Amino acid sequence: MNLGMPEMIFIFLLALVIVGPRKLPELGRQLGKFLAEFKRASNEFKNQLETEMLNIELEERAKKQQEGPKVLPPEEPWERLMRPITETVSRTKSELVAVMNQEPAPIKPAASAPAPEPPPSSANSAGGE
Repeated sequence: MNLGMPEMIFIFLLALVIVGPRKLPELGRQLGKFLAEFKRASNEFKNQLETEMLNIELEERAKKQQEGPKVLPPEEPWERLMRPITETVSRTKSELVAVMNQEPAPIKPAASAPAPEPPPSSANSAGGE
């Protein structure tokens, strides 16, 4: 409502004639109390709505977190390079230790290679002379 000064004066004079000079201050106080109560009730209602909306949003977030496992975003190549060196070294060290602790596999001779001859025994060479 865009009420200018002339409109406000007209409304005041009309209220003065209708209600009278004795009842006008009392009517003004009651109107002020009513507006204050209305404002308080509307603010309380607004706060309740905001609180309920916040609770619903929090419940939805909690439900989403419980539903699915966290999926890591795809790793960029530069992120792999930016890992701390200790993480890379410790991983390599643990792999090296695992390899070192394994038993070596026996070497099988190849089928195309001739079998090595056994070395001459010392008894044959000493007895022949």
